[in-house]
Amino acid sequence: MNILITGAAGFIGSTIADKLLINEDNKIFALDNFDDYYPKEIKEKNIQSAILKSNYKFFEGDITDEAFLEEIFKNNKIEKVIHLAAKAGVRPSISNPLGYVKANIEGTIKLLEVMKKYEVKKMVFASSSSVYGNMDKEPFSEDMDVSKPQSPYAATKLACEQFLYNYSQLYNIKIVALRLFTVYGPRQRPDLAINKFVRLMEKDETIPLYGDGSTKRNYTYIDDIVEGFISALNYNKTDFEIINIGGKNVVTLNEMVDELEYAMSKKAKRQYLEMQPGDVYKTVCSLDKAKRILNYEPKVTFKEGIKNFVQWYKTNKI
Repeated sequence: MNILITGAAGFIGSTIADKLLINEDNKIFALDNFDDYYPKEIKEKNIQSAILKSNYKFFEGDITDEAFLEEIFKNNKIEKVIHLAAKAGVRPSISNPLGYVKANIEGTIKLLEVMKKYEVKKMVFASSSSVYGNMDKEPFSEDMDVSKPQSPYAATKLACEQFLYNYSQLYNIKIVALRLFTVYGPRQRPDLAINKFVRLMEKDETIPLYGDGSTKRNYTYIDDIVEGFISALNYNKTDFEIINIGGKNVVTLNEMVDELEYAMSKKAKRQYLEMQPGDVYKTVCSLDKAKRILNYEPKVTFKEGIKNFVQWYKTNKI
């Protein structure tokens, strides 16, 4: 199977690629533009084992570059696409909304256009739990009204879902959009809380906690996310689906820091600050649809996942 992965040098994309490469019948075409949101050397380290494989080919470039995409699809028989490339982060999107529109929405449409041209009939898209905004009702299910996103980042992900539905219906492309809930684990981006807090705790520096510590997230371990993507890649019973992919545990911010303290055998210096614009108070994932359609069942508990991350961090920090 010839599979194109966009955003392939990032946290999730590189881990999915490594998993798919185990099967030598898979040929992975990996695309990344090394966006400067965090250091290029981290992404290069993410793919250092993959680039040694004969069934892996890496392309550096941007999905908003039509000629670049055209060259990849013209010269390689792409059969399926895993689309993760996007500008990441809720808070930065508030100061740079046009950059997020260009990368996330325009980039996705250009990718769909070239898929249409070369008759590639399957995509799995990385959407986000951020599309739910500040929901009162929980757990969050795919049939909820998501018309009130709290950030430009969330709005771009929601817009992408709508364009994906449109292209699926018009051009007979089977698409699964996975709404991911707070992904963590080895290779996690350095700007995300768990990675950031571990670095600060190691240096005995204060960690910033926005709110009173009661905000809560459904944390999803990277191995469970990968299984969700692979199941979605193999799913073909319907043309278009939006599916939540979450973890085993909903954890408050204070509980997350408690778990880091336990894993690191070290007390954190906590500083409580005002909530930030664009942040949401909770994400609570309904997995009913994921279980029914993808036979998805998260396996890794938060305690296990944090232990694994801290062990990885100690031997892989840059």
